[in-house]
Amino acid sequence: MKIIESSRRVLVCQNRTCRKQSAAKILAAFQKLSPSEVEVVASSCLGQCGNGPMVLVLPEEVWYSGVCQEEVAAITEQHLGGGKPVERMLYRKFHRLSH
Repeated sequence: MKIIESSRRVLVCQNRTCRKQSAAKILAAFQKLSPSEVEVVASSCLGQCGNGPMVLVLPEEVWYSGVCQEEVAAITEQHLGGGKPVERMLYRKFHRLSH
C-alpha cells in the first residue's frame, strides 16, 4: 500500500501574539494557496512567542518565523509544491544557513 502525502500539514499559530501580527491573514493565504493534498491547520501556541507569525511544516519540521502575507506564495510554491524550503525565510533558531 502506498503512503499518501496527505500527512503533510502546515500549522499556522493563531495564539495571542501571532494574531496581533496578522496570523489570521497568513492562515487564510495558506488555505487559499496550498495544494489540496496539504492540510492547513490553525494551531495553538507553537512556543515561539515574539517571533511570529510562526508557521511549521510537518512532517519535515521546517519552521518559518515572521511570515508576512506576501511570503506565503513562495512557501507554497517552492516548499509545498517543489519540496525545497525557502532558506531565506527559515527560523534561524532551528535552522542554520547551509552555506
